[in-house]
Amino acid sequence: MPLNLAQKIIAEHLIQGRMIPGEEIAIKIDQTLTQDATGTMAYLQFEALGLPRVKVDLAVSYVDHNTLQIGFENADDHLFLQSVAAKYGVIFSRPGNGICHQVHLERFAAPGKTLLGSDSHTPTAGGIGSLAIGAGGLEVAVAMAGMPFYLCMPKIVRVNLYGRLGPWVSAKDVILELLRRLTVKGGVGKIFEYNGEGIRHLSVPERATITNMGAELGATTSIFPSDDITLDFLKRQGREKDFRELSPDEGASYDEVIDLDLTTLEPLVAQPHMPDNVAPVREVGPIKIHQVAIGSCTNSSYTDLMKVAAILKGKRVHPEVSLVIAPGSRQVLHMLAQNGALADLIAAGARILECACGPCIGMGQAPPSGGVSLRTFNRNFQGRSGTPDALVYLASPEVAAASALTGRLTDPRELGDPPSVSCPEAFYQNDNLFLFPPEDGSQVEIRRGPNIKPLPLGQPLEPVLTAPVLLKVGDNTTTDHITPAGSKYLPLRSNIPALAEYTFHSIDPTFARRAKEAGRGIILGGENYGQGSSREHAAFCPMYLGIRAVIARSFARIHRSNLINFGVLPLTLVDPEDYHRIGQGDVLELNLEEGLAQEAFWVKNLTRGFDFKVMHHLSPRQKEIIRAGGLLNYTKGQIN
Repeated sequence: MPLNLAQKIIAEHLIQGRMIPGEEIAIKIDQTLTQDATGTMAYLQFEALGLPRVKVDLAVSYVDHNTLQIGFENADDHLFLQSVAAKYGVIFSRPGNGICHQVHLERFAAPGKTLLGSDSHTPTAGGIGSLAIGAGGLEVAVAMAGMPFYLCMPKIVRVNLYGRLGPWVSAKDVILELLRRLTVKGGVGKIFEYNGEGIRHLSVPERATITNMGAELGATTSIFPSDDITLDFLKRQGREKDFRELSPDEGASYDEVIDLDLTTLEPLVAQPHMPDNVAPVREVGPIKIHQVAIGSCTNSSYTDLMKVAAILKGKRVHPEVSLVIAPGSRQVLHMLAQNGALADLIAAGARILECACGPCIGMGQAPPSGGVSLRTFNRNFQGRSGTPDALVYLASPEVAAASALTGRLTDPRELGDPPSVSCPEAFYQNDNLFLFPPEDGSQVEIRRGPNIKPLPLGQPLEPVLTAPVLLKVGDNTTTDHITPAGSKYLPLRSNIPALAEYTFHSIDPTFARRAKEAGRGIILGGENYGQGSSREHAAFCPMYLGIRAVIARSFARIHRSNLINFGVLPLTLVDPEDYHRIGQGDVLELNLEEGLAQEAFWVKNLTRGFDFKVMHHLSPRQKEIIRAGGLLNYTKGQIN
């Protein structure tokens, strides 16, 4: 039977299950990736499993999120991560080496490999032909222990790309167009596989931009074939030995097919406050811009920033615009400095930031009050920038650079002919900011700062749960709403008791206090509950505060898995209209042990005097995880 590309890689790594959409499968993981905002917790969880060494082929710990050191917390976490990497056999990428996804694409990602990362934008590596999936840190810890990664077999969507991009149109516009068509929940339970003659005109960094923002569709992952363009990129990186040609079989079938003519695209922009609120730049109009931020794991490659430098060369940034640029890696920064492009950026008035995530996760460079910030990033959720009333727009580097010059949202086609930028014959290679672990780490002492607190563990399943609905939230509630990002909160990621105080803080500042007073609680959510980041803290903190179940119209994939992993039961309303009949404060009664024995069961609303039906969609394995009080408890039992 002919296989498509995703099926080929899954089949090679399949340990359990059948490749039938919706059925639970287990796959072997070749590589893992963590970053410091999620990694500290992931390695605490790995420690708790009691193993002497990681059991994957390659594990890399990156420091790229919490690099703003305004207190001891981030620096202490970095020392912990460095020491734990040496002890357990993990490569450590030091602060300043770059953003995990950009650096991994340059130095480690390989066609046909499976990669599991504790960051939702791990699918970036799909641009090089990896099957790369974002997950919670606990699932990554379990994968590092040599256990398989479980997921529901996704549907495979073939995206046929035709033609080639026109002048001033970029790969960012490809994924923005798909977001415009499909919305932020249009990819849930799906893998997007790109093909067609149009991919012949997209470089690996351009492909990676598209696979990176596939996360905003809610997709499990996105992937491109590995072809001569992939080989060319790997050769320039000095890694041609990692090349493997991979493409779908002739006659392979797909669950869905999307056709996209690249010649019809034009510069697009995502308007506040969702990545799918997309329109052509020319239609949105020349709105005044206060800040332009270029970088992030989406658009910080060498070619991206060379285009920006060419657009800005010999010109000056508009006097009322603050332009900040964060190169994606030290490789990119070094090459810009070496060829003079960095000088062009500085001369134009750009502020050069560290090679890190920075403004993308609210770690500095917050816009002014009520300001408009145009960013080449992947998310524009309200408040994520650090300024609650800021208006954040997402666009390509070309749109961002043109707008930085004019002081207004600008279609770059107004600037005339586009600059021509090509890849160098060889990328700068210097891996001295990687610390490679010793062969025997048994004598390494792990460094723990006072902000690193012990792991709270989930509680075994209660046969009957009687608890109030502590909070009712609407559609597309993000993980930023549940546990905020930004310089105030990210340093608390290794301190669950402290971070839990800010759970749902932007929606209801009284939530943490009310949850502790109640002792037990339930959350009621709308469609696509938990979209956004892979941060498991959005499940961990509610669990710590006594949340035992979340009832919603639908869930984002990673967050649903995280809830299960921390022993919080995710339940879907059988009748979505019941959402309107349930109020905050209603006391519900759930017979959980009896309910888990069925696919759907009734819940009593004791306050309003009616019953409604929910479904759990749990596999037999997931039921055991819930009964054990979470994946950590369950896995320790499996190992023992």
